[in-house]
Amino acid sequence: MSAAAGDGRTYAAVTAAYWGFTLTDGALRMLVLLHFHALGFTPLDLAFLFLLYEAMGAVTNLAGGWIGARFGLRLTLYAGLAVQIVALAALSAVDQSWTLALSVAYVMGAQALSGVAKDLTKMSAKSAVKLVVRDDAGRGQSPLFRMVALLTGSKNALKGVGFFLGGLLLQTIGFAPALWAMAGALALVLAASLAFIRGDLGRAKQKVVRRDLFAKSRPINLLSAARVFLFAARDVWFVVGVPLFLYDVLGWRFDQVGAFMALWVIGYGIVQALVPRLLRGARDAGRATAAARGWGLALAALPAALAVLLGEAPGSDPAHGAILIGGLFLFGAVFAVNSALHSYLIVAFSDADKVALSVGFYYMANAVGRFAGTLLSGLVYQAAGLAACLWASAAMLLIAAGVAMLIRPAEAAREPGEAVHGE
Repeated sequence: MSAAAGDGRTYAAVTAAYWGFTLTDGALRMLVLLHFHALGFTPLDLAFLFLLYEAMGAVTNLAGGWIGARFGLRLTLYAGLAVQIVALAALSAVDQSWTLALSVAYVMGAQALSGVAKDLTKMSAKSAVKLVVRDDAGRGQSPLFRMVALLTGSKNALKGVGFFLGGLLLQTIGFAPALWAMAGALALVLAASLAFIRGDLGRAKQKVVRRDLFAKSRPINLLSAARVFLFAARDVWFVVGVPLFLYDVLGWRFDQVGAFMALWVIGYGIVQALVPRLLRGARDAGRATAAARGWGLALAALPAALAVLLGEAPGSDPAHGAILIGGLFLFGAVFAVNSALHSYLIVAFSDADKVALSVGFYYMANAVGRFAGTLLSGLVYQAAGLAACLWASAAMLLIAAGVAMLIRPAEAAREPGEAVHGE
């Protein structure tokens, strides 16, 4: 590892702050989902609670990438932590006596703030790795691949812990006290970040102009388009369908639902972190692109197979529960490989001087996919049940794999950043 811009200690501090944020983000999702479902919100109502969270992510990644490139990643990280504290405090003020319309509108607004916070911190951490790791892919497997996989995998494992924490806090101390506890913990993280993070990490040497927001290379555009469908395919069952199926149909408690979602995301994160070891042949961007094609097609087959095994109307039969849980863990492992490959490729394809812009653009696409998946999760589950969510997932994964196949090997094999401002 080499300090290309900014030192390793600064990057470690950025990563630690991102980990702290991630715990609260995972816990908040589970708190909101289960608390408002218990209050009588329908699956579609619950989906709406998360829509602005995802929509603001798209806007934030684009604007945050520009701000990070112009003023440095330290500013975007501080802003993300501060906005999340405000969002947690705002959600604690929800009153059960409010009308449904008022509750939905208010929670959507607070969730919008949380969406801004999440993507500011994520963009900051994932951009920083490009600046402190030299990609010597010619002498073995890319160090950048290993570091991106480790960061992304550890983040998702911690988000899974957050899911469990959210269900446990809701079961033990309740909704508002849990939010205040998380806000206090995040305030400590912000204070530590202010003390330890120094320098202009991520500030572009060249002037950032408006066209830089959208002027991307063909590989980055195609990878971003594939990302839309990849994450829509996950969230179409993940956000609303599976948690409510476990709670309503299988009769699980809040903490049990939170524990399963936690284990799923933790397992997914562990596999992500191990992908460079599992795919030793994917030593550079060209080989990683080829690997992403095969793994993308394999992933598309899994939700379709699971839907067939469960049938049109899966019920409380223990066999259905076992098939669902086993199938989703397998899906999570293969999804982790795909996600790790994509996350490495976007960093590898990016120009180091303006990496925040490229990463912001890519995660804007990610947020668009999550927005679509979130809306469809509530809509499809309410209209046709869990099996329909799985079929929708399979269709979108096929599209994601097809788009990724359009990246030409010659483009993928170029040095990182070479094509960013060309084509």
